[in-house]
Amino acid sequence: MSDELKTAAWRKATKSGSDQGNCLEVAPLSGGRVGLRDTEAPERAPFVVSASVWDAFIDGAKKGEFDF
Repeated sequence: MSDELKTAAWRKATKSGSDQGNCLEVAPLSGGRVGLRDTEAPERAPFVVSASVWDAFIDGAKKGEFDF
């Protein structure tokens, strides 16, 4: 894992609660990229997406595209 990912400012949603279960953490990275990792397995390599992919995801979430 790169030094940038090891020292990234990982955070999770405040509504996730404190039990650490079923949560994702995100971290801003250089070049506008965003890291995504499982709170239950922070030692695993995170996914890293480009700024445009992250922006599209956030836009879709705000529009309810992922609601069931």
